Formats: sequence, structure tokens, C-alpha cells
Amino acid sequence: MDKAEITVEVVSCLISEQFPQWVDLPIRPVALDGWDNTTLRLGETMSVRLPSHDMYVAQIDKEHRWLPVLAPRVPLPIPQPIAKGSPGCGFPRPWSVYGWLEGEPAALVGVGDRDRLADDLAGFLTALQEVPVGDGPAAGAHSFNRGGPVAQWDQQTRSCIERLAAEIDVEGALAVWEAAIALPWSGRDVWVHGDVTGSNFLMRNDRLCGVIDFGCAAIGDPACDLTVAWTMLDGTGRQRFMDAMDHDEATWARAAGWALWKAVIAIPDRPADDPGRTGAQFGWAWDADGVVDQVITHFHSSP
Repeated sequence: MDKAEITVEVVSCLISEQFPQWVDLPIRPVALDGWDNTTLRLGETMSVRLPSHDMYVAQIDKEHRWLPVLAPRVPLPIPQPIAKGSPGCGFPRPWSVYGWLEGEPAALVGVGDRDRLADDLAGFLTALQEVPVGDGPAAGAHSFNRGGPVAQWDQQTRSCIERLAAEIDVEGALAVWEAAIALPWSGRDVWVHGDVTGSNFLMRNDRLCGVIDFGCAAIGDPACDLTVAWTMLDGTGRQRFMDAMDHDEATWARAAGWALWKAVIAIPDRPADDPGRTGAQFGWAWDADGVVDQVITHFHSSP
């Protein structure tokens, strides 16, 4: 079943068959749907999340196992698993019911005070990285290598940079990339969210009030969670974030590589009539070209 086929009618059927206690609750689409999953609101206090491809199915058990462990240890609300559904009504995969979190995605409402966002994000990520890893899931296919080595994407990144020779600073991009893959992670593995971007930040009154979508969460290198320094922050906000996170230069170099990779793979698929929409749909402060420029400029200005 394709993502477009995961409709209110399908979810209504699944609820009716598997959770009849909720059959009278309204089901409606959310304002910003996910890329990997389809999310709908169930009543006023729950959401339903359905993976749009088999490759996302492993994330369901992971979230049900680990989100209750992480929730009391981080300073902001994160999704609370309530129930796990089975295939049915033509939908071929397991699916989940979560508690609804209040707030609006930053990708929709924007961010007015980026310095304050930097502080809020640093507080959240620092707490997440301090959670004991225990037998948490090592980075791998379930996390799309988030938490693993950014060098995993070496061939793809170089190919994209080559294709974009007429659009970006190739020499600058390659310098950032070479620095990113030069020094692999050798520190203590930590929890990573895996997709720290504006579409997963919930805002209220221009404050970060929740973080969603832990499908790419894993144990490993924190660099993948630091890309927000270039995708959403600049100037004093970026410096505040970097100072608060207090990682070494090699980790920031890998983080810049993750940000570069995210941007260069997005450029070829951006809408020709509105290229800025590519960044906006992720909640970035710039379009994908702008993120590339931010990373290169910061890299060349660093001592």
C-alpha cells in the first residue's frame, strides 16, 4: 500500500476492527504529515501512525520499547506509545497509536527567536545524550545509519556534488566532506534522535515544547543530531548551540558532513517552480542551496 492509499477510511477500518473502544472518535489528517509514515489524529488525545514502507516497520517495536525509557529523562514531551496495531483492512504492516502532543511543527509556524531555540535544543539533546545507553539499539538499517559513520554516504555525496557542479561551490563542498570522513567517532556512544529538524520540533508561543518522530533513534555518534547548527541556526544562535553542546572539532566536522549530505541529496529533487520549498518542508531556515552555503562558509571561517 502506497502512502497516498493510507487514508482516513483505512484507519477508521483498522480502529473499528482492532480497537473498538475508540470507534466513535473522529479521525482526521494532521497539518504536516511525515515522510516515512502517515500520521492522523484520533480524537483529541491520540494519534495514529502507519509506516508507508516495509523499511520503516522495525521502528515501531523500537519506539514502543524505548520511548517510555527516554521520556522521563528528557526535559520536553516526546511521543507516548499507547497501543500497537496489526495488519488489516488492506494495510499490510503493523502500526501504532500514540498520545497526542500539543504544539505546532516549526516547519509550519516558523521560529522567531533562534537564539532561544538554540538553548532549548541544546538542553534537550544534552539530556538525551546523558541517558544510559543500556542495551539500546546500535545504529543500523533501522536508523538509516543515523548514529553511524557519515562515511556510509560517501559515494552518494560525492556523486551529488559532482552533479551539482553548476549550482554549488564544489571545491568548498568537497573540503567539508573530506573533513567529515577523516576522523571517525571514537568516543562514548550516546542516544541520538536521528532526525533533528524543524518538522519534528513542536512549538508554542515561539518556544520548543515537544520533539516527535524517534523512528531513526539509535545508539552511536552524536554528530547526526548536530546538523541543526547549519540548517536552522546562524550567528549567535549557532555559537550558543555549539558552545552548549561542547563537542570536539572532529564531531562538528562530521556534523557538517551530515548537514551537507542532507542538502546535496535534496537539491536534485526540489520543485523547479519553488526551490525554497525544499528547505521549508524540513523546517530549515534556508533552501538546500543555502544550507550548503552555510556549511561551507562556516567551515572556511573556522580557525
